[in-house]
Amino acid sequence: MNRLFQPGWAGNLIALLAGALTTLALAPYGIWPLALLSIALLYRGLRALTPRQAAWRGWWYGFGLFASGTSWVYVSIHDYGAASPPLAAFLTLGFVAGLGLFFALATWLWALCLRRDSAPLGDALAFAALWVAQEAFRGWFLTGFPWLYAGYSQLDGPMAGLAPIGGVWLLSFALALSAALLVNLPRLLGNKPQLAEALVLLIAPWLLGAAFKDHPWTAPAGEPVSVAAIQGNVAQNLKWDPAQLNAQLALYRDMSFASKPVDILVWPETAVPVLKDQAIGYLSMMDRFASDRKSALITGVPIRQPNADGEMRYYNAVSVVGQGAGDYLKQRLVPFGEYVPLQDMLRGLIAFFDLPMSDFARGEHDQPLLEAKGHRIATFICYEVVYPEFAAEMAAQSDLLLTVSNDTWFGKSIGPLQHLQMAQMRALEAGRWMIRATNNGVTVLIDPFGHITERLPQFEQATLYGQVQPMQHLTPYLQWRSWPLIMLCSLLAGWALVRRRQDAK
Repeated sequence: MNRLFQPGWAGNLIALLAGALTTLALAPYGIWPLALLSIALLYRGLRALTPRQAAWRGWWYGFGLFASGTSWVYVSIHDYGAASPPLAAFLTLGFVAGLGLFFALATWLWALCLRRDSAPLGDALAFAALWVAQEAFRGWFLTGFPWLYAGYSQLDGPMAGLAPIGGVWLLSFALALSAALLVNLPRLLGNKPQLAEALVLLIAPWLLGAAFKDHPWTAPAGEPVSVAAIQGNVAQNLKWDPAQLNAQLALYRDMSFASKPVDILVWPETAVPVLKDQAIGYLSMMDRFASDRKSALITGVPIRQPNADGEMRYYNAVSVVGQGAGDYLKQRLVPFGEYVPLQDMLRGLIAFFDLPMSDFARGEHDQPLLEAKGHRIATFICYEVVYPEFAAEMAAQSDLLLTVSNDTWFGKSIGPLQHLQMAQMRALEAGRWMIRATNNGVTVLIDPFGHITERLPQFEQATLYGQVQPMQHLTPYLQWRSWPLIMLCSLLAGWALVRRRQDAK
């Protein structure tokens, strides 16, 4: 068995397959024990490697993870970016290969600076700290790609109760620690004190997670609010077609007129596919409609306005009419979808770099929250909901959470279901209800425990109805964010680095 983890293609193939296992642990498959197995196989496979060999093995793990978990990138590039199949495949492979470098860097550092084969207990703790650092770095570097975190596998798993305490990264830490301890238990059998410590560290997260599962960290604030979310199911190739503009505006108008009266009515991202200042008459009509019903209407609509320097810029935005107020300008933009890095070089090369509405600017930090029917609503446009710390900062000021999206870019892949799972985790971390309105699915209502209470089928034109409860107070995660975990991981990594240097003397 040990020969399978030695340097060479056999070990790299195992790492490739191990990375792919994490995808099966996440939505839509939800086989959460595979997350443990995946991390354990990588950890075991790094034991006998040099830093260079470890980097190569980590890259294969990352390649397996992203090749299996982000295959929907091909759909976006080919089906909606007008790239030929060979070019779309080439760009997708380049994207996946590049993401694999995050794991290559982490495993290289592991073998170079932190691994201590003679200290199984400390080694497991340091590995868990490095695992969290890798996920956090991946969510920050070059605007970040915080997708496929191991902790999401626990949304419906035994450790879900830890999410309101330390967020998805605490779940990832606990999974990595558990996986490494399981691998190292045979090496601790001869040392009963350390074996006892390892068993406590192994069992404690699972017991605490189960004990705090569905624990009410927050409390109701006022009466429940009735909501409706309209899913227009507009095809992406029609979305920005000027000839289809009036039909799309009529669609959301008519579906709203036919809907039941509610407190808050929500349309998805860019439901109004024209600049807000060019749709004043239409939005004024919807303002009167919502006001007559004593409702707030929240819709996605691009906004054109000057920035702090007086320069005119375009923003992906959400706006409120009726009994509410405010505009929210998206802060976390999707590369190539909403802006093009190095656009002076890339614009015009292929159609994928000239997608409609791919020249948005980034909204300012510390924008006031939207207000609807007297409630403060933390709003996340599409991709923004996948950033844990960003979402937590806004959620801490809110009564309700809202995310609007257009997941048509994913086609019929697993991407929309992964996206939904991350939105559910944000609701669980914040202990708040979330409204999720999308163009073609998945449109849902999510309770403060991350459970879906109402849901529309994908790829159908329909209106979702339900109630959400404004909440008050903060979960431990909203209060402290990731700072306790950051300090713990820093101490563990620092201790491992010092002890390794001492061992080398």
